[in-house]
Amino acid sequence: MTSSFVIQLSDVEAAARRINGRVRKTPLMSLAPLKTPFSATGSVVAKLESLQVTGSFKARGAVSKLLSLDEAAVRRGIVTASGGNHGIAVAYAGWIAGTPTTIVTPTNVSPLKAEKIRAWGANLIIKGDYFEQCAEIVQELVATQGLTYLHPFADPMVMAGQGTVALELLEQDPDIDTILIAIGGGGLISGMAVAAKALKPSIRLIGVEPIGAPTLHASLAAGHVVTLDKITSRVPTMSAKSTDAMNFDIARRFVEQVVLVEDDAMLAASRHLWFEAGLAADLSGAASLAALQTGAYAPGPGEKVCALICGAGSEGVG
Repeated sequence: MTSSFVIQLSDVEAAARRINGRVRKTPLMSLAPLKTPFSATGSVVAKLESLQVTGSFKARGAVSKLLSLDEAAVRRGIVTASGGNHGIAVAYAGWIAGTPTTIVTPTNVSPLKAEKIRAWGANLIIKGDYFEQCAEIVQELVATQGLTYLHPFADPMVMAGQGTVALELLEQDPDIDTILIAIGGGGLISGMAVAAKALKPSIRLIGVEPIGAPTLHASLAAGHVVTLDKITSRVPTMSAKSTDAMNFDIARRFVEQVVLVEDDAMLAASRHLWFEAGLAADLSGAASLAALQTGAYAPGPGEKVCALICGAGSEGVG
């Protein structure tokens, strides 16, 4: 592993020890048999981070970061900007620590996710149209109130926590050839990439983004981090206008490709997952399956694919 990266496998392993007992080991489940398979070729297993505490993988990164802080930083209170899932996770982290917690989300946050943030005892501010506007509000709170910012993706301790998903799934099934991973800001795919490639260099990492928020896709095409002019996706958990250089550097080295899917394809995949398996995924949680269902990613014959179901939700239910 190249030392220039902000995290290495040892950091992910340390995060796994740090968060042990605070998060769940989530199931890896075959999606066969299905009335209508998500893919005509290969075999598909699902890593159910939708069953994680708080309903998404984000609990791993938030708790990893919290437990790396000194007491004074925790005592001052914690704050974050989030499309929803990271906000719930930081609210959970604040509850663990018994410290004042503030979450800033955009106006299109899921009402259910907003309810969960409040249920964990956090102060919720709903303001702004996308992540970057929420992040500006957070920076003001950091400057004026001295709060500690738990960034959703541009933080080594958060990335290391997210990387523990890869440790777990490769322990559960070392024969996985490819992992499909939804991308918001890039913390999950970069953390998982470091761990997965260190453990199994042949593994393929495929990112999935909305057509209306192709953040990492555009950056990889340009060869450097770019900021999107606008976001048209209605999926707040996947709607960052730019990634961070540390996430980009890892993705450029280790991510095989980033494919794009429509918001409606994610909704269709979420509904299909509910119909076929009784699993409730939010749109980001269904993104990996949408890539398979639409053919945006087509596995080769015999290829074993892990679709990461990264977040729970009710969009596909009913």
